[in-house]
Amino acid sequence: MNKSIAHFALAVSTLGAVAYCTQSAGQCVKQSPAHTVALVELYTSEGCSSCPPADRWISQSAASGYGNDELIRLSLHVDYWNQLGWKDKFSSPKFSQRQSALAGLANTRTVYTPEVFLNLRELRSWDSASRFQEVVRQVNAKPASADIRLAITAASATQMQLQASFKLRSGATAKAPGAVIALYENKLVSSVATGENRGVTLHHDYVVREWIGPLDFTGGLADYKNTVKIDPAWNAKNLGVAAFVQDFATREVLQATALAVCS
Repeated sequence: MNKSIAHFALAVSTLGAVAYCTQSAGQCVKQSPAHTVALVELYTSEGCSSCPPADRWISQSAASGYGNDELIRLSLHVDYWNQLGWKDKFSSPKFSQRQSALAGLANTRTVYTPEVFLNLRELRSWDSASRFQEVVRQVNAKPASADIRLAITAASATQMQLQASFKLRSGATAKAPGAVIALYENKLVSSVATGENRGVTLHHDYVVREWIGPLDFTGGLADYKNTVKIDPAWNAKNLGVAAFVQDFATREVLQATALAVCS
């Protein structure tokens, strides 16, 4: 690790001293830190030959010194490539719609893959390590405008009890806040038989399996509590839960956090 990254990690660890992640009696709990955590959304497809480098990039970001108190990662597979030679089993029209909504915030109708958004704003220079480090640093330097608490209990191979609490901080400038919960899976492998990536074995992490929300706030609060069913095609040991508070009106992510599922 070079000196600049080491200094950055030390500064972030100081900012995030109030955050905690505990595990006891089958329960995992994560409280978001006092500073703002960056949220990166990668829009990708297994049918796109230029997407594998971006898939590798988001997988390798965890090894670059970015923990869950610095950066939350989500890989959303769009469905508009599915008619072009290969149907991506991880794709969903929800994610295509989400990408279009983010493009609309930027006053453009153009969507493409791979496309990266950081805190609701397009980031074309995602493949520049120095530029990416700088934008994450800028986000982390801001005090959080919301607090998030995640709790997972009684997790098994078939279901888990998930609770998420969201609270706007005093003085937050949110005009239309919404809370989102995303269930994601790591260590996915796919052998592509047709299309642009024919014959290629792809590896994926942070692939969104379930998208919940946005949940409305009432009196500055939003809560979610439910038993989430785990699809038999998913590996429960590789699942995680991310949560964030967005405000499309101000194009801001007020806070984000994530928690790996424990059994």
